[in-house]
Amino acid sequence: MGDNEYESSWRYIDYIEKIFRRNRELAMKIVNKINDLTDQIRRVYGEDHKIKIMNFCGTHEWTIVRYGIRSILPRMIELVAGPGCPVCVTPSYYIERLIEYSLEEKIVVYTFGDVYRLRSVKPVKGAYSLSEAKALGADVRIVEGFADAVRDSLGHKRESVFVGIGFETIAPGYARYILHNKIPNNMSFLSLVKLTPPAMFYSLEILQDKPTEPVIAGVIAPGHVSTIIGAKSWRPVVEHFNIPVVVSGFEPIDVLISIFYILKLYVRGEARLLIEYERAVSWDGDLSAQSYIYKVFEVRDDVWRGIGYIPKSGLRLREEYDKIDFLKRHGIKDLSPETWATDLSPGCRCAEIVLGKALPRDCPLFMRKCTPEKPYGPCMVSIEGTCSIWARYGSQEILEMRGVS
Repeated sequence: MGDNEYESSWRYIDYIEKIFRRNRELAMKIVNKINDLTDQIRRVYGEDHKIKIMNFCGTHEWTIVRYGIRSILPRMIELVAGPGCPVCVTPSYYIERLIEYSLEEKIVVYTFGDVYRLRSVKPVKGAYSLSEAKALGADVRIVEGFADAVRDSLGHKRESVFVGIGFETIAPGYARYILHNKIPNNMSFLSLVKLTPPAMFYSLEILQDKPTEPVIAGVIAPGHVSTIIGAKSWRPVVEHFNIPVVVSGFEPIDVLISIFYILKLYVRGEARLLIEYERAVSWDGDLSAQSYIYKVFEVRDDVWRGIGYIPKSGLRLREEYDKIDFLKRHGIKDLSPETWATDLSPGCRCAEIVLGKALPRDCPLFMRKCTPEKPYGPCMVSIEGTCSIWARYGSQEILEMRGVS
């Protein structure tokens, strides 16, 4: 991301913060309504009753931490982050192969900035990351998007690969370029796109198996993803787990309203699917974008870093696009349930954090061996990673862990 984009992002953040602070009265009205609902719940279930709500998207967690939303909610409510960071769950194996081919075969690697710093479990030719590979002479180039990589690759004609990481939000952009044959002959594509509904299903099943803790009482579903796949994609979650799901926007007011909706449904004993983010999300989603995705990609069982295989949770290029498939083009074996092994570095608890089973402060490496300046685990690399968010915008407790008074 260039300087102009950073400046634009921060201007947007400042704008949202001003809106939030100007709407302090509205925010407190919502909080008061939340307090009224929790008082009702307390009278029925007792003072010690807890309600756990999963906020699935990394951007939701950013909003919650950045604006201190946990601090203004009743202690009864616990917000836990789900697997909303595609970089955090990218298997080490693919990073290792990219390092290998960048150094040995001199392939140009195009990647996003967070993937550039993503650490592998074991070194390849002395490098643990693409950034370290670059320091050893590999040609690794950070780009803002797929289009930039395509234009650059056309200019040098050398063998290259684009690392296609993301959720459903970014998949249509990849698919359009591939479907319209805009990929240069010297470029291949590594599809590491993950699908969010199967991951939500998996996470909730894991958390339901912890009878000593409160189960998830509701889910704040990701707004950006839902603009593509539609709110209807979350209906199976509501039906299977009998809990409310609210598709939410990302401003602080959005998140507070979504929490209020979940609590209101909880009090009524209703499991329903609601769209809070109506200004952007429809029931069916973007049918054109969905068409692009499934013309180019097919759904596969896919591996999530530190977690393992989740059924029907990934996208791979269809057979007719084998010529641009990085793995097939270079004869690289893909991972399989038989060959995958837990791919987190020793001591890292990122998988538990991604699944909502642990908080960043539960990891002994957090803000010690693993920091934003020198990430050790994948959850500290990306701006959507829970550990990175907590480290950059977290509470006084986190600052004290760093020796800051």
